[in-house]
Amino acid sequence: MGTLEDELTSAAATGNTAAVERLLRAGANVNAANRLGYTALQVMMMGSTPVAQLLLEGGGDPNVADGRTGSTPLHDAARAGFGDTARLLVRFGASPQAKDHANCRPVDVARKHGHADAVAFLESL
Repeated sequence: MGTLEDELTSAAATGNTAAVERLLRAGANVNAANRLGYTALQVMMMGSTPVAQLLLEGGGDPNVADGRTGSTPLHDAARAGFGDTARLLVRFGASPQAKDHANCRPVDVARKHGHADAVAFLESL
């Protein structure tokens, strides 16, 4: 993997929309893992809907699970209570039925962490 992908994951993790856009235009592979084994969608700043939008429009796979926990980006958004990001992920094909290694779906994670809005959205699917 090249430097563009490491830069992309770093930009996504810090919510740097302009850098994400620039790196995608420069040809960074949105689904490539960084040197730690994570894709940009897996490490993106969950509250940054514009970054999520760019990554998803650039072909980012919203169903890539973390090898250690089995969590998908939708699990992460549900855990943190970021409803806008969860809605965007679902719109781009994230599976609300995906289960992590603890056999929890995103709605279960949202419920466990007390995010009623995320629970309501995910239960409506």
